[in-house]
Amino acid sequence: MQQVTSKDGTMIGYLKKGAGPALLLVHGATADHTRWLPLMPRLEPHFTVFAMDRRGRGGSTDSPVYSLQREAEDVASMVEGIGEPVSILGHSFGALCSLEAALLTDKINQLILYEPPLPPDLPPVPTDVIDRIQALVDGGELEAGLEMFFREIVKMPEYELKDYRQLPVWQTRISLAPTIARELGIGRTYRFVPEKFAGVQVPTVLLLGGDSPDKVKAGVELVDSALPNSQVVILPGQQHIAMDVDPKLFVKEVLRFLLE
Repeated sequence: MQQVTSKDGTMIGYLKKGAGPALLLVHGATADHTRWLPLMPRLEPHFTVFAMDRRGRGGSTDSPVYSLQREAEDVASMVEGIGEPVSILGHSFGALCSLEAALLTDKINQLILYEPPLPPDLPPVPTDVIDRIQALVDGGELEAGLEMFFREIVKMPEYELKDYRQLPVWQTRISLAPTIARELGIGRTYRFVPEKFAGVQVPTVLLLGGDSPDKVKAGVELVDSALPNSQVVILPGQQHIAMDVDPKLFVKEVLRFLLE
């Protein structure tokens, strides 16, 4: 893996593959760059793909102080380090980091944001849930903490969680359970200010699962109303992990936007 240096000195690792215009992949919670590996062969014929590790995991270092602003600076540092116009595909918390990064660099060419969470404008994550997840993690029960995250926060149906546990990426997610609480707690310090994005003219697609919970839909609609050049694309029959359960559909919509 290669690395770039973020604004605060944190080293951000990334995997680079493919050929063509630059496409940066920004993963969500309890993940690292490897969550994109099954999709990369479908993207590499069209793009030079940069799959980054967000701070505190994989090939990236961390810092004592954590904030969404620093995560956004990491994404912006990746964009600036690439040195050419970059398209970004961000999932979940990674989509929120990517959205904020659009305020920090003018080198973003296109944005695809898949269900960015927006605390605290939407119902906030209950503190007791965050504390219970952290207690499980502190007690060494990483998998139990991860399952609580998917059941109580993501609202993943049991049938989907059962299938998800069988994927190779599940073991990686278990190891990254210690990062869950700090991301869920971001609502204590972060405020989504729609007015800030009035000048962000980057063409943007907001991906939304057709079966996703109402609070997720509300978050996507809020971002859509804040961005002057955005559209919502519904993924029929999907929720939060279409890239895993229906990669053909997911990649089709991604390529449709990026290549057009």
